[in-house]
Amino acid sequence: MEIKLQAQARELKENLAADFVPAVLYGPGVANQNLKVRKIDLERAVEAGGESTLVDLEITGGQTVKVLLKDLQFNPIKGTVRHVDLYQVDMKKKITTEIPLHFVGESKAVKELGCLLVKNMDSVEVECLPTDLVSFIEVDISALKEMHDTISVGDLKLPKGMEALDDAENSIVTVTEQEEEEVAPAPAAAEAAPAAAPAATEKKEEKK
Repeated sequence: MEIKLQAQARELKENLAADFVPAVLYGPGVANQNLKVRKIDLERAVEAGGESTLVDLEITGGQTVKVLLKDLQFNPIKGTVRHVDLYQVDMKKKITTEIPLHFVGESKAVKELGCLLVKNMDSVEVECLPTDLVSFIEVDISALKEMHDTISVGDLKLPKGMEALDDAENSIVTVTEQEEEEVAPAPAAAEAAPAAAPAATEKKEEKK
């Protein structure tokens, strides 16, 4: 899948139009460049490949380079991208990055035994050549058939040329017993109110 993105040079203190996002291009042996990209194009690139897919970056007046989207910053209210780093890769050198995990299938332990599915990781750190990158790695949870079954990093089926850097024993997803809800104890019977003190006896003066 090819993802393309166009960029233009940007002045450091330039006030950008609302439809542009500031970006910085950097990488090994590459001089940092301040750029700007159209917000809608960047959001499409993020949706298509996220931070683990190569993007063909076309810089106005320059050549096209291969980059990865890094350190995406989002508007906390609108959810739109407001800044991105563009990491220019050397296609001949291995890189380290995080690949998202996509969970597929259905667990027998969950469906038939009523177990609870617990996901411990949503991405895995890998090392590979840029050409071996993928958008995501599938985790088939249909392998979880009995209580306490676990899928670990070492169980992942990685693409050729890709090596997981996380510990092979790290649990990605497991099934455990459903925790029983604690029933609140019935409120203790109200203690009997103390007996009322006897009313004071009024002393009447005897008539003389």
